[in-house]
Amino acid sequence: MTMSLQDRLTSAAARGSTAEVEQLLRAGADVNGVNSHGRTPLQVMMMGSTPVAQILLERGADPNVADPSTGCTPLHDAARTGFEDTVRLLVQFLADPRALDRRASRPVDVARGQGHTHVVSFLESL
Repeated sequence: MTMSLQDRLTSAAARGSTAEVEQLLRAGADVNGVNSHGRTPLQVMMMGSTPVAQILLERGADPNVADPSTGCTPLHDAARTGFEDTVRLLVQFLADPRALDRRASRPVDVARGQGHTHVVSFLESL
């Protein structure tokens, strides 16, 4: 069974494969389309892969799409994992730093809970 274009795009984003993400977008994959698990490429991307995030965001990926089960946005995920470059990029592309997940936590709260003081400082400066 062959994977759909959307599944291939989200898999490439999850692996941090910049070249493959670019190729699949050129082939017609929808930057905001969901895979067979209902997730967008930005939601599943390798959080430390700022180049993948940059490509997706420049192509119009929605930085405020929330996970249906947790309410977490990509900014929550980047803050949780401590990737300040990705956090900054998401904010640059209008990710909402005040977004609340299902636990009523903002991205800064999630970063604080994980001890990512550099991310907390940045988000508090907004």
